[in-house]
Amino acid sequence: MKQETLYQRLRENIAATITINQEQMDLILKYFKWYEVKKNKIILSAGETNQWMNFVGYGCLRIFFIKDDGQEVTRYLAFEHMFATGLASFITQQPSFEYLQAMEDTQLLRISRTDFYYLLSIIPAWEKFFRDYLSDAYINNLEIFHRETTKDAEDRYRELLHKYPTVVQRLPNKIIASYLNMSPETLSRMKRKILNLSK
Repeated sequence: MKQETLYQRLRENIAATITINQEQMDLILKYFKWYEVKKNKIILSAGETNQWMNFVGYGCLRIFFIKDDGQEVTRYLAFEHMFATGLASFITQQPSFEYLQAMEDTQLLRISRTDFYYLLSIIPAWEKFFRDYLSDAYINNLEIFHRETTKDAEDRYRELLHKYPTVVQRLPNKIIASYLNMSPETLSRMKRKILNLSK
């Protein structure tokens, strides 16, 4: 995908969230740098301090952590035109407990924390953009908590099929299972059951 197209997508995303003039928009976009990541590459590891906010122009990023038993738990998946960052580390500048990984060959526009906070200090509307991002992150975590505490494995998979079919179409079973907090074997059973019921 051409860099110009990525910047246009980012421009549209920002314009859909906040109202700013052309000069302010151009200034914001100036601080986002194009970055290409190969499939499976880790761009943030646990123990590192996160310095970047990422906008996915093409591809997919996942945020995950590793439990004491070595099991990976996928907390968030960002596809085209979505933002992704290790938010706690980005805000606090403490070492991250999460990883960011490209699940496909991915093209990003990313802004450093220094530049992000500079924009907060000079463009009042950028603070609203950040507040909206924080609100979305909170709601996403609340939805995950609700899903994990109130729905069984089949309901979780059916909900994913309904709300986010892209996840099922583009990612391997191992990652989907780690996102739904179930084993790959349980996921395979769910898929077979639903497929048989649809015949």
